[in-house]
Amino acid sequence: MTTTLRIARLAAAGSVAVLAAGALAQPQQVVKPPIAQYWLDVATHSMAGMPELPGMPSLPSFMGGGGATGGNHYGNARGMTPGRWLDLALHTRNKPAGTEATHAIPAGMQMGNALPLIPYVAPARSVTTPHEPTEEGIPEPPKGRLLIYWGCSETVRSGQPRVIDLAGDPRAFGRAFGGRYAPDRGARVAPGYSIWPNEQNRTMVPRGASLVGEHAISGDGVPASMKFAIGAAQDLMPPIELSSSGALADSVALQWTAVPNARAYYLHAMGHAGSDMILWSSAETPDTGMGLFDYLPNATIDRWVGEKALLPPSTTRCAVPKGIFASGGESGAMLRMIAWGSELNLAHPPRPTDRRIPWEPEWNVRVRVKATTMAMLGAEISGAPEQAPGTRAGRRDGGEPASGEAGQESGSLIPGVPGGAIDAIRSIFGR
Repeated sequence: MTTTLRIARLAAAGSVAVLAAGALAQPQQVVKPPIAQYWLDVATHSMAGMPELPGMPSLPSFMGGGGATGGNHYGNARGMTPGRWLDLALHTRNKPAGTEATHAIPAGMQMGNALPLIPYVAPARSVTTPHEPTEEGIPEPPKGRLLIYWGCSETVRSGQPRVIDLAGDPRAFGRAFGGRYAPDRGARVAPGYSIWPNEQNRTMVPRGASLVGEHAISGDGVPASMKFAIGAAQDLMPPIELSSSGALADSVALQWTAVPNARAYYLHAMGHAGSDMILWSSAETPDTGMGLFDYLPNATIDRWVGEKALLPPSTTRCAVPKGIFASGGESGAMLRMIAWGSELNLAHPPRPTDRRIPWEPEWNVRVRVKATTMAMLGAEISGAPEQAPGTRAGRRDGGEPASGEAGQESGSLIPGVPGGAIDAIRSIFGR
């Protein structure tokens, strides 16, 4: 090697070292928390093939449990109650105990000019009298097995099902349900947060409502600059139009119309046969899938699509393997489906590209969107959900239909929904 070449290589190596040192020496940007944070959770829930019924009773209510009696309540966006739902929450460091604020909304929402945000008040705790534990109060250890199937396929694939014996090792139950999930990034429902819907306003989100347009948040302790726009990608999704054909003894064919702005899909079914619980999902990986029916960040959705845990947005059909729920008899199996929209994150002012300049945002906004539906497997379902005759969207009190309105079917707890379907849902959960 010539002396000239050796010198050139040493010079090049020195230049690389200088550049690397310069990169390491760049100051870390100072980032301060925003003064105000706002969360908008947007959801459309439906029962496949059933009429749209604004404000129908919550699932725990009509399956025999307690709880809400219908209407618009904070938290409906995170549940499965059919309807169109918004959960709005505000927190400002200027008023840590909470503040009364107003969310000015576009005319397309058809809900007036604004929605009031009021501080959350924790319900009073009931006082209970201590008592001696009895044998009846001691929970029984889990029994039976979990049979887990996965993948869109007309027949059971080789190596399935994955069997977990719950009686053999109590810890197996926890491990079985410890699959994929995303840490919660939503608003806390706690003192210091101002929310809508609330006791002042429970306006139902009407059919045809649109979030597209200009929004503004104002109130004591809220920065005057808190104004932002929502586009079509974060609008309320339409109900999922799911079709199903095939008896439980056969392969059940599932097909749906592509949901506008969907980023991914996921389907999950659950049934039981005796003491065994049977689970199936559309994923290409063996997972119980219990942690996926919630909002997911865009990066997580894209990664799990790549790992074939979620179906890409181009997918419009799937199949449940033949006979996996046939042994359940009349109890059937419950299918759930979710379509995720794209999450929107906004901040003002934007983050400086120069790391030497501190970032002190006045506010940030997070908008999360999803649509879900559910159906009884083995029942023929076709087309889009119909609007129940006689229903009126946009009631301010979020009340139930008045007696005598069209759509009431004998033997059903919910107008327009056959009583047999509700009984089948109850049977899945042993109600």
